Amino acid sequence: MTGRSLRTARLTLDPVSWRDMDDIARLKADGGAFAMMLGGVRNRQQAEAEMASDVACWAKHGAGMFAVRENGKLVGITGVHERPDGRGMALRFSIYPWAGGRGLAREAAAAALRQAHASGLRRVIAIARETNIASRKVLGGIGMHVVDQFDRDGHEMLVFESVSSSADI
Repeated sequence: MTGRSLRTARLTLDPVSWRDMDDIARLKADGGAFAMMLGGVRNRQQAEAEMASDVACWAKHGAGMFAVRENGKLVGITGVHERPDGRGMALRFSIYPWAGGRGLAREAAAAALRQAHASGLRRVIAIARETNIASRKVLGGIGMHVVDQFDRDGHEMLVFESVSSSADI
């Protein structure tokens, strides 16, 4: 799927594939990187099930999750997936804590959001805990706006949205 690969100033984003499984399983097992994600930290079996879903998403929508690398080293993931709660196609991102603080999440998420809209997805949402200031800054910084909120397991969740006009696609 190299035709769907993206490059930014510092990063390479490649659609996730089974070749990435070991790297992505380690990322998803890292509490610092994945504790706040829907479903939390994953074991290997859960990460493999998600990989199958992520690969299928690319086939169905022409958009999906990317492995994010800096200088060839996996620093995180970003992209869109179908929300299991039926809210729609959602942008998500996660980077290792050691890679944080340099704007990599914002750079990667912005590229993934542009690709999602370019693939024909008019509306993309993202969900973040109200207390997750870092994620809220990334989402606001790439132009997403809060449009709704809900409670999940005692946490106030914010729903962000990006809508592309048909002229943008």
